[in-house]
Amino acid sequence: MTIASTSDDTHISPSAPTFAEATRVWAKVGCLSFGGPAGQIALMHKELVEDRRWIGEQRFLHALNYCMLLPGPEAQQLAVYIGWLMHRTIGGLVAGLLFILPGALVMLGLSLLYVLYRQVPLVDAVFFGVKAAVLAVVIEACLRISRRALKNRAMVMIAIAAFVGIYLFKIPFPIIILAAGIVGWAGNRYAPATFAGGGHAAKAGAPEFKGVVDLMFERGELAHATPSGARALQTVAIWLPLWLGPVALLWLLTGQASVWTHLGGFFSTMAVVTFGGAYAVLAYVAQAAVESFGWLAPGEMVDGLGLAETTPGPLILVLQFVAFLAAYRAPGVFDPLLAGCLGALLTLWVTFAPCFFWIFLGAPYVEALRGNKALAAALTAITAAVVGVVMNLALWFALHVVFREVRSVSFLGLSPDMPVFASVDWQAALLSIAAMIAMLRFRVGMIPTLAMAALAGVVLRMAF
Repeated sequence: MTIASTSDDTHISPSAPTFAEATRVWAKVGCLSFGGPAGQIALMHKELVEDRRWIGEQRFLHALNYCMLLPGPEAQQLAVYIGWLMHRTIGGLVAGLLFILPGALVMLGLSLLYVLYRQVPLVDAVFFGVKAAVLAVVIEACLRISRRALKNRAMVMIAIAAFVGIYLFKIPFPIIILAAGIVGWAGNRYAPATFAGGGHAAKAGAPEFKGVVDLMFERGELAHATPSGARALQTVAIWLPLWLGPVALLWLLTGQASVWTHLGGFFSTMAVVTFGGAYAVLAYVAQAAVESFGWLAPGEMVDGLGLAETTPGPLILVLQFVAFLAAYRAPGVFDPLLAGCLGALLTLWVTFAPCFFWIFLGAPYVEALRGNKALAAALTAITAAVVGVVMNLALWFALHVVFREVRSVSFLGLSPDMPVFASVDWQAALLSIAAMIAMLRFRVGMIPTLAMAALAGVVLRMAF
């Protein structure tokens, strides 16, 4: 890339990247996108805004705030959006796919190793330690989200209501998200200050400059970013069948009760309601996968999250692990390993195809959506509800990591999960406490904490 510099570094005029150059950068981002959404967004900001100046600060944040309104991983959708702006649909496809593929391939390899070698004592000891650390990771995530979302008493009450609803009353996650959105929409009318939308703002003192995309807008080179009813209908006509067509075909070929139909239908539903990040939906997925479908055991769900935390790409890739085990254990006419791979591929498709759909359909209307206070208020309430949902996830993990036996206790028509206190696993409890101290008190990173917990698990299993 060539740049024309002036005496003021903030007025550097960058040249548009070629498609090949952009592809190399998206591949780099995909391979290095560790650390969850915050780390992934920071990496893209450094690569695209600070180093290459392909997009200006304000437009980057504008795009990010739009992606936060959508279900699905906002970092991956941000990559799709910027890729689409620079190189149209093919640019968005390449950016989004390269963001997913490295982590998906790693996760597939780990899933294969998991089913082949999980019972090996050394591997079992490693996962024993990782499970304890995953509990600390989820609690840290809950605290991080709550600091951002619980800005006033109304948001705290929404979070408490969401926790009570999903833990005591077993209200499905999609219903909680819908109810929170309605509360936020109504709150915008009657108490707009309470439900004022947050979002990302520019850093104080950040230099203003025009990136490649900004200059292309000025020159009128981004006609595809102009809203068009005909183009929107074309997008729906192409992407809706691409997304749901395979699910319908599997239903016709294998029947309503097959694992393929269940995987396609369930994870297609999850793709529509995954507001608030992967942690929000994992509680519902964990309970459905373990209790409703019987795809895997509680401890295996924790194992999957531990694997997903150590791979690049969106954390929602843990769904790929769930689908792999589900299909592996109900392979039908296929070899179990092949069935597992096909299940993982199906779930990847129905999870991420909608992400491209939302961007290609809604991106031209992003200017209008950015100023929509009702949408922002609904998102604010949904984010508060997500705190309660993640609290339930932390409790669910704590029960199944620290206690060997958990039972449903029925009273007044409710059936919350309660631990059998005599079944406490003191080694797991001590490891979890140590991991929480490391992350919350000494600010040790997630990957080092997982690695140290895995090593500690091996030492404990060898010693006792």
